[in-house]
Amino acid sequence: MSSGEVRAVVTGIGCVTPIGVGVEQLWEGVKRGASAVKEIDRFTPQGLRSRIAAQIEGFAPESYMDRKQAHRMDRYSQLAVAGGVLALRDAGLSSIDVDPERAAVFMGSALGGIAFAEEQCGRYYGGGYRSVSPTLGFSVFGGAASCNLAMEFGFQGVNETNAMSCASGAVAIGRAMQAIRRGEADIALAGGSEAPLAPLSFGAFDMLRAMSTRNETPGVASRPFDRDRDGFVMGEGASVLVIEAEHHAKARGAAIYGEVSGFGLTNDAHHMSAPLPTGQQAARALRLALASADLSPSDIGYVNAHGSSTPLNDVTESKVIRDVFGSRPVAVSGTKGLYGHPLGASGAIEAAITLLSLRHGWLPPTTNLDQPDPAAEIDLVTRLPRVTRADAAVSNSYGFGGVNAVLAFRRA
Repeated sequence: MSSGEVRAVVTGIGCVTPIGVGVEQLWEGVKRGASAVKEIDRFTPQGLRSRIAAQIEGFAPESYMDRKQAHRMDRYSQLAVAGGVLALRDAGLSSIDVDPERAAVFMGSALGGIAFAEEQCGRYYGGGYRSVSPTLGFSVFGGAASCNLAMEFGFQGVNETNAMSCASGAVAIGRAMQAIRRGEADIALAGGSEAPLAPLSFGAFDMLRAMSTRNETPGVASRPFDRDRDGFVMGEGASVLVIEAEHHAKARGAAIYGEVSGFGLTNDAHHMSAPLPTGQQAARALRLALASADLSPSDIGYVNAHGSSTPLNDVTESKVIRDVFGSRPVAVSGTKGLYGHPLGASGAIEAAITLLSLRHGWLPPTTNLDQPDPAAEIDLVTRLPRVTRADAAVSNSYGFGGVNAVLAFRRA
């Protein structure tokens, strides 16, 4: 970071997740350490190898937006807007406090409104065009969530959505940091949203044989870095951060969670679903994030890992961490054992957890990590949390196509 650049600080966190809604419930869910994974009940998973998921229970969109507005949105957008409402509320902001032309929205999602499209397709085949919702056209495109957020709060600055698979939420936060550093915005809503729990979408991943089949014991199915892991568990959720220029936040006396201090983005250019075995480009993304944060590996006290619980990903990520940090032990944990893998929302949820870990000096253990994979050879936080004061941390996010996104954070 050059001396003339503005610092991008986080003043609000809004999460809608299977382990809790709102920043306080999210953190309570992390500290409780109980998995939210159970047998899926959104549809009948007949004929599928995997029949489990991490679902948000009891979500009522009308609690966060007008009923008519909610009716015009699919679940993907509803979750995003709810996250934005919670984030602004947490930041102590309302739309009238913000110059709308200096307020931006950056969101990410792997699949956007695909579940709604799937539902409407079924209606079409059953009853023709007249049975299809008139909102279909503007509900299913990837940018629907960021546009709905912008309209909800009247934000008229940059509006951008990326669809870089499971790295999407992290990319959105990184782009927001860059925009604020360059002076393009004073404030941004940034994060990810995902609502993929529908038969065709779920079944597509099931056909890849990438998901866990621990259907009889769903609570222990997602087990990052564990020797006996057998795949990821699909989840849903949204996480939206309020990211402000430091001078903007201080001028209004805002409480600051921490700084988004660095961002690195690379691509393996290797395979659509398998990581580059050497981890070379993922390591480069981590180094780029540290460089843009003006941090060295020795400054980092915690790594929130992508930790998808897939055999290939976890081993490769371990190589990346060893490559960058060397023999110096740095605490590593993966939190997807709690809420599964909400695809494009995961990086944004994990950004929130990383900030809260720095704030509270409490590094979460890796749920369901009973026997660490011998190939990992990293300093994994296992059964008990670590109570320690870390000044900086990184969060890794990896997506299909070999996308590697890394965020660096400083404690406030």
